[in-house]
Amino acid sequence: MKVINLGKTDSVLNNFIAQIRDKSIQKDRMRFRTNLKRIGQIFGYEISKVLEYGNLQVETPLGIASIDTCRTRLVIATILRAGIPLHEGLLDCFDNADSAFVAAYRKYDRGDKFHINIEYATMPPLEGKVLMLADTMLATGASVELTLDRLCRDGRPDHVHLVCPIASAYAVEYLQKRLDDDVTLWTAAIDEELTSQSYIVPGLGDAGDLAYGEKI
Repeated sequence: MKVINLGKTDSVLNNFIAQIRDKSIQKDRMRFRTNLKRIGQIFGYEISKVLEYGNLQVETPLGIASIDTCRTRLVIATILRAGIPLHEGLLDCFDNADSAFVAAYRKYDRGDKFHINIEYATMPPLEGKVLMLADTMLATGASVELTLDRLCRDGRPDHVHLVCPIASAYAVEYLQKRLDDDVTLWTAAIDEELTSQSYIVPGLGDAGDLAYGEKI
């Protein structure tokens, strides 16, 4: 698995990452969602640079313009619910992309132990396409691994782009050992600490709760 950390390059992306981390600013749910959407747009633009292009002849009022446009067949998937704003930002970049949705969450057992539970998944065919999987936080890597396994059960895409703005060093190492070279992880920050409860530090908290309210 290849890892691209956009946060290492100075850009306005880091402003948005700082705002979603800030415990005062993130109290504004609408702003939090908007920042995640803008982050998704930036990731979409950067990923677009590595996709397949072909020439298009466009008729203008005065003549013909020759333009190389993106020809990659895309499926943009999200892990509900924290990934929804990211998903919207990516869709803003790729008008004709299909979408897939997966409900994956931590189901707690005894004590602090938990397993990843997948209850719902809907997707178009992935064969011959490029898959983007959006999830705001990459803590242990287990939910992404299981989600990819579920999405690719009926057909493997040509390439997978994981869009995870904030990741733990543990998850990056975990996925690098388990995923092939046809997967690229795009992130903006890799945090070193992961608590015994599998929370990223400094992280940003619970992205789903911050975007949509606390759950019971």
